[in-house]
Amino acid sequence: MRLKDLSKQDRPRERLMSRGANALADRELLAVLLGSGFRGSSALDLASQVIDHCGDLDRLGRSDPHRLLTVPGIGPAKAARVAAAFHLARRAEAEPERERITSTTELAGHCAPLLRGHTQERLVMVVCDTGGRVLKRSVVTEGGADHTAMPVREMIIEVLTTGGAMFGLAHNHPSGSLDPSSADLEATARLVEAAETVGLRLLDHLIITDTAWRRIPT
Repeated sequence: MRLKDLSKQDRPRERLMSRGANALADRELLAVLLGSGFRGSSALDLASQVIDHCGDLDRLGRSDPHRLLTVPGIGPAKAARVAAAFHLARRAEAEPERERITSTTELAGHCAPLLRGHTQERLVMVVCDTGGRVLKRSVVTEGGADHTAMPVREMIIEVLTTGGAMFGLAHNHPSGSLDPSSADLEATARLVEAAETVGLRLLDHLIITDTAWRRIPT
């Protein structure tokens, strides 16, 4: 049966998008990667043939792409795509464990190097996954000596596109004051509300000076 003869909700790609990769069998995941079949064989059929040819999934993942070319229907593009996907997975496994944010103190430690010693206010954001692992740390805005913008909508979009589940913020006060302004309090409240609306969590919003830091109440 061709994939296009299956109902839309039963096709591997559509099931992956709606239910996640864990809902798919090995051959279905490989079929999504291959993209198409060959001369009467669907992508699912071709995926099964490739796995059988190599023996199992582990040996497929370590196969030279030229070996895959001996399977009818596998050309250079498909062979390279499969080899690249498995190699990326091995690289990801080999990467060192990401740093985690488990406390307000750790959030301050991640943000302080980007804020201390600057004569203009900066806003820094740290994006984390559900386990608190740091996905991204960046300077969001840079303003004047006593203010900087807090683009709520843009920050929420940035967290979502990064794949984050929670995030922390910090900005510096070049004056050395740790007291939040009314604008700081108002912007933090708006950000908490916006985050909750889309299922995100604001860890904390901090004020950081050259010698200390303070949490803005939410």
